[in-house]
Amino acid sequence: MQKGYVLKRNFDYVLKNHFLYWLIAPAFILTIIFKYVPMYGVIIAFKDFSYSKGILGSDWVGLDYFTKFLSAPNFEPIFMNTLLLSAYGLVLGFPIPIILALMLNQMRKVGVKKNIQLILYAPNFISVVVIVGMIFVFLSPTGPINKIITLTTGHPIVFMSDPEYFRTIYVLSGIWQGAGWASIIYVAALAGVDPELHNAATIDGANLLQRIWHIDLPTIKPVMAIVFILSAGGIMAIGFEKAFLMQTAMNLPTSEIIPTYVYKVGLKAGDYSYSAAIGLFNSVINIILLVLVNFVVKRLNEGDGLY
Repeated sequence: MQKGYVLKRNFDYVLKNHFLYWLIAPAFILTIIFKYVPMYGVIIAFKDFSYSKGILGSDWVGLDYFTKFLSAPNFEPIFMNTLLLSAYGLVLGFPIPIILALMLNQMRKVGVKKNIQLILYAPNFISVVVIVGMIFVFLSPTGPINKIITLTTGHPIVFMSDPEYFRTIYVLSGIWQGAGWASIIYVAALAGVDPELHNAATIDGANLLQRIWHIDLPTIKPVMAIVFILSAGGIMAIGFEKAFLMQTAMNLPTSEIIPTYVYKVGLKAGDYSYSAAIGLFNSVINIILLVLVNFVVKRLNEGDGLY
């Protein structure tokens, strides 16, 4: 009896607010079509895929391709390259947008603030291809950076061919490109801070750093927690395009990551089952990291997490 009442109440609610469901229907349908339906193809990771037999008709091999990847000689360097590149990007890149937002929030001249925001946001709209092209130009043996280095040391540094510099260049260029845009969410959160709190703290003798620490940071703390969880949960989902475009024959020891390896094995070599298994392995690691990080953040953040 109680169950029937709940169903009727929910049905009445849907009828009453049907226009809201029509609004979310396109996004829901597109999500199903482009996010869930393609999951059907993941099954080839457990099969010896054959064009003539199709996905369902191909022979079942179970976890053979996963075992093959885990036991491959290049598994450890590829896995560690992916993990380290993402971890460095997270550790170095996560606090920068917060610092930028706090600095922008202290600016009182609206015109100057908007101009600075425009400069900070602009790199986000530059194509990855253009960004990598700029990197190669600036860091080439005859580029402006090496001209300065040559004047001081007498010889240039071949940045893009030296594996030791790849991670630094990748991470720093990523921070430059995305930090300004990533600060928007924190700027929006800080806009909700009551100015009276700052005025009262100033009257009580609090300096700028104390006001930021005790007023601004607690305000954006929930947003910081969610952004950190999402960033840490996708730590293995590093972008393919930029890493692939920055690769050279000489820097492969540090630039070869799981997405670029999947591209070479799957699309170039045509081993779709093996590449699908590697991609699925990467996704499972991401899910595990998301759950673990969310659990830790909830314990440290008084129960506030992603879910």
